Amino acid sequence: MNQSHLTARAKNPRAGVTLIEILIAVTLLSMLSVGILMAMRIGFNTMEKTDAHLVQNRRVANARKIIENQLAGFIFTRADWRPKPDVLITVPFVQWEPQTMRFVTAYSLQDAWRGRPQMLALQVIPGEQNRGVRLIANEVPWTGAAQAGESVTGIEPDPKTGIAATRFAPVTSGAQSFLLADKLSYCRFTYLEPRNVPPLRLWRPDWENQQRLPLGVRIEMAPLDNAPSELHVTTVTMPFHVNRDLNFYSDAAQ
Repeated sequence: MNQSHLTARAKNPRAGVTLIEILIAVTLLSMLSVGILMAMRIGFNTMEKTDAHLVQNRRVANARKIIENQLAGFIFTRADWRPKPDVLITVPFVQWEPQTMRFVTAYSLQDAWRGRPQMLALQVIPGEQNRGVRLIANEVPWTGAAQAGESVTGIEPDPKTGIAATRFAPVTSGAQSFLLADKLSYCRFTYLEPRNVPPLRLWRPDWENQQRLPLGVRIEMAPLDNAPSELHVTTVTMPFHVNRDLNFYSDAAQ
């Protein structure tokens, strides 16, 4: 470009960039930046909601699997209760109630099937701010009948049948409790009873004879907020297959 051309361009009043053009360019750049930031924010929010949804679904699926394993690992054990130092009464270590279930299981929350047996207590408690209910589990390593007897508070005859029923200490929730299911509309335990008259099998919430085992256990649950896009807890039904040798666990506990 020669000197004459530069001189002619400098004399042209329309040469260069005006202030209006700069303002327009800055405005367009700002709008483009805002649009990009909004798109990124929407994308991050969607990713967070998707992650939370997947975590919730995984938690529900894992909780159901834990409950099934705990029931499948049921071990029939006995408890040595000493109402007096010189009195020993041996009773089955089982508790079948509509809101409480207690027994020994070969499955543990920490070690799964590889750990030692646990004294398991399942309990239905009120939810946060008394909204709905929740299902918790307390585990204590099982060491023998003497330890199990420490949770027995007494033996009283059932007012309906007259059969001796074992009373246990209440299950308390705390830092050691594991939350299996939360925000439930209801949660109740029922037990399958064999009968000699029709119906030959009956689900009942009150198991009267603790000397006998139910054929199976059903934990009926329903969500408090039934959102269609989320995975919710459902009723768990498990049979009892008692085929474990307690001698192995007794030797391991010593």
